[in-house]
Amino acid sequence: MPSQPSKRLDTFDNPEPTRPYLISFDCPEFTCLCPLTAQPDFARIGVRYVPDRRCVELKSLKLYLWSYRQEGAFHEAVVNRICDDLVRAAEPRYIEVVGHFAVRGGIQTTVTVRHGHLPEGV
Repeated sequence: MPSQPSKRLDTFDNPEPTRPYLISFDCPEFTCLCPLTAQPDFARIGVRYVPDRRCVELKSLKLYLWSYRQEGAFHEAVVNRICDDLVRAAEPRYIEVVGHFAVRGGIQTTVTVRHGHLPEGV
């Protein structure tokens, strides 16, 4: 059965919950729609987080990001929503979500959202 886009973010138990460590994801093929023109917006989404008790499962993250392909969203709103949804799903100690949006009208946009505090030494 082929995969379908989904807003569901799955998690799994952190194998080392007592050790603070950094997990990074690079998602170079993110797309959403401009809420004003319905034209596609292309972006590279980067996620860096320090897990607490739960880690984000990668296939669910892929399907989650895919779910934005047909949604209208301003760059600022979509990056904040991605961060909020990841915080709700995994409750990380720290997370940073960065959206590098492709040039549109001669302007390249980067939106960075952080939640929590990066532990010392990570």
